[in-house]
Amino acid sequence: MSMDIRTSTDKHHVPNAVLIRLREEQGWGRPRLAKQFELIGRRHGIPTPEPAAMEKQIYRLETGRTLRPTPMYAKLYCLTFDRTTSELFGDLEPEAPASATCAARSHKFIPVFVGAEAASALATGGGQWSDVTDQWMECRRRAVEHPTGSCQLYLWPFGVALFHLVEELALESVAHLAVWRRITYEKNMHWAQDQLRALTGGNVASESYVLSLYWVDEPAWHGNDLHTALRLMCIPRVLVPRADTINESCLASATLVERALLENGFEHPELVNFSMKGISLGYASWSGVVYHPIAHDRSLREDELVTCELSVQAVWAYCDHLRQQIEKGNDPIVPTDFGWRFLRGIRSRLTTERPQETSQHRSMRDAVIQTSGLDRHLAQAIETLRDCDRI
Repeated sequence: MSMDIRTSTDKHHVPNAVLIRLREEQGWGRPRLAKQFELIGRRHGIPTPEPAAMEKQIYRLETGRTLRPTPMYAKLYCLTFDRTTSELFGDLEPEAPASATCAARSHKFIPVFVGAEAASALATGGGQWSDVTDQWMECRRRAVEHPTGSCQLYLWPFGVALFHLVEELALESVAHLAVWRRITYEKNMHWAQDQLRALTGGNVASESYVLSLYWVDEPAWHGNDLHTALRLMCIPRVLVPRADTINESCLASATLVERALLENGFEHPELVNFSMKGISLGYASWSGVVYHPIAHDRSLREDELVTCELSVQAVWAYCDHLRQQIEKGNDPIVPTDFGWRFLRGIRSRLTTERPQETSQHRSMRDAVIQTSGLDRHLAQAIETLRDCDRI
């Protein structure tokens, strides 16, 4: 864990008279101030430790045993007493170089169900389509212009079109990623819908969504902070509020939450770890996947993770279309070639180990399938289509 607290080495500690005076003017003891910090934190979305731990830190700051607060305590003090950090603690020096950035590649998968007929018409309607031979399932692809990165449009004959958008990132923090992700997701989905309406000449059959994979080349963190930061990258939504509208002004609060979680650690029941000690760090969740190769010659390749997600998201979108039809009270109508027997074969391809498959690849595939819930989707879709066949 990084040392955000700078501790005095002088045996003769100099108390912080400003902190003591402000607390006493309110008639508060240290336990009461700790409770106030808890209330302020809850009001502003700042995760706080237990009151006893905060009381101990208040004591250390007031007595001069700790000279510099963590960003979390600095923010709590400023909000509680309506003072600046320089008024409370003097000039706080930056703890890390401002130039420290994380170099990563963002892979966004944006699938849309268009239907088998529309997919067939698209594939034969012109454009520089090419057959793809390195995927788990038969598909075609073509390049598409996008203003922020390189993009390929994939097309599966069972009716799913998927945009694969790759963007280079230089991140100052996970908070930057969380805010950027929320802002761009909405834009990406609208863009995908508009593109497909133009290509098909009409409305698409379903709404789109975005699933992200982050390939981290050069992390800005070390030790335990690196593990925590990657887990946060896997579920970055924990840093931003649930409000519908997210903008750059949310960055300050997201940064504060990130620092608190880096200090205290972050775990989530939704995360699945598929790291290999000394080789790679990898996490999967419902929100996406993050991967950092440590030993490049022994870790998974970037294209292996991309290939897995392309297939998983294509099948997920198909099964989700069937789910929507079921929940509307309809019997799904699908071409004979893409009925329950087809899905049974797909489930085997996605979930069954290959003879030459490495343990890393199997762990990655299992983690992605598990966190996506695809196995449950496939089981329901196969059962429903089989029942429809019996009628």
